[in-house]
This record gives sequence, structure tokens and C-alpha cells, in this order.
Amino acid sequence: MRPPAILLVDHGSRRAEANAVLDAIAGLLRRRLPGRVVEIAHLELAPPTIDEGIDACIRAGAREIVVHPFFLTPGSHGAGDVPALAAAAADRHSGVSIRVTAPLGAHEALVDVILARIEAA
Repeated sequence: MRPPAILLVDHGSRRAEANAVLDAIAGLLRRRLPGRVVEIAHLELAPPTIDEGIDACIRAGAREIVVHPFFLTPGSHGAGDVPALAAAAADRHSGVSIRVTAPLGAHEALVDVILARIEAA
């Protein structure tokens, strides 16, 4: 049994350098999880869409997909829009399991990142 594919979803931006951050995070995940399907999607403003990201996971052989809203808080996008779009995609792809994680939230590891940024300032 293959491990679930990972679909990272952020808001999306008109600025390419902002969208490149999600590409970089996906690359880090791929290096940490060799052989694992890791794709990205943007909620709006830039391709690929969530539907396109899910399709890419399925084309890569995924039968199970974990969607991670790359947001800090459980606002309307992370708690509402992303899960709704993932559920709609699951309805279109019978036999594929699609789950959505919580957003990043208040996690101890984020404190380490904040402290590293403060030290580097």
C-alpha cells in the first residue's frame, strides 16, 4: 500500500515569488519523503487549482490524498474553502480517499522558526 499523496494548498498570489514559497516547501517535503507524491495548489490567483493538484496526485497513482491547508490559522480559507473544494473533488473521484488536515496553528516548531527569524534580523 502506497502512503498517501500530499497536496499543499495556499491562498495563491499574483506575485510569482510568493507562489514559489509553496514550491520550495513541497521540494523540502519531497527530499524528506523520497518517493512520496507531493503536489501543490493555490486556492485562487495562480495555477494550479485544487482540482488540478488533486488530478496530479491521481495521475501519479495516488488513491489516498492528504490535503494540507498551508495557513497559520483556521480562518475561512483553511477551515471552510479548502475542505469544501476537497470534498467536491472527492465526489468526482470515486475510490480516492481525500482528507484535509488542520492548518499550521499554534505549534511548538513554529516558535523555533520565529526565534530563528528574530535572531537573523
